[in-house]
Amino acid sequence: MTSTSAELVQKSSGTRLTASAAIKISGVGVDFPAPDGGVRSVLTGIDLDIPAGQFTALVGRSGCGKTTLLNMVAGLVEPTKGTVEVVGKPPREARSELGFMLARDALLPWRNARRNVEYGLEMRGVPRAERRQRAKEWLDAVHLADAENLWPWQLSQGMRQRVALARTWALNPAVLLMDEPFAALDAQTRLSVQNEFLRLWQKDRDRSVLFVTHDLGEAIALADRIVLIGNGEVIEDIEVGIDRPRDLELISGNRRYVELVERLRDRLR
Repeated sequence: MTSTSAELVQKSSGTRLTASAAIKISGVGVDFPAPDGGVRSVLTGIDLDIPAGQFTALVGRSGCGKTTLLNMVAGLVEPTKGTVEVVGKPPREARSELGFMLARDALLPWRNARRNVEYGLEMRGVPRAERRQRAKEWLDAVHLADAENLWPWQLSQGMRQRVALARTWALNPAVLLMDEPFAALDAQTRLSVQNEFLRLWQKDRDRSVLFVTHDLGEAIALADRIVLIGNGEVIEDIEVGIDRPRDLELISGNRRYVELVERLRDRLR
């Protein structure tokens, strides 16, 4: 990484928060219409405070409401009851402070790697020269400086996801919302991209992360805190308690890691 991109990785957006202000979810419930004409409660009463700079993973069985909760924080789903605040605002008013990564990279096929990274900046009205420079610096930060002119079809899946990572980080969000962003990758590529992400995040710990995953090992390896959701409620809220920085290739041998995997598996049964 060049000195310029290293400085960029550590640069503040100017909207960084006190330790209690990143995400506040109070008494939230979400109901969806059911096929029989009634309603189905997806979330029934969630209370969750996520301080600035914390990496929180949401885990639970399929259909437990993890992605619904993430989408609610993004302002894509309205709660049926309760309130959600992101950086002290309703979610839709806080979107300029949010970055969102999905399981698929969602790169635009008619834009090369650099112009894909520029896309969000372009939508926010950043001048062309500035967004081009920022995109080049973030591609350098994820070790893709030589790929800036390649088209998505010319990139491996791991490279595509790193472009998506650069695109998200280029917006300099205060809060990162991540919905199984590494799930589509093969095991070796997944480890590489996880390490890339963790390296960037650990350089700038004032960003909050809300991360959805089905993979208990991934949650423990990456997060500071794990929130287990079941039956629409928080059924366990666990401090990971493993020192940083972390070596993802060795962490599975850590005693605390093994203890947490067993504990979470027992709760999921």
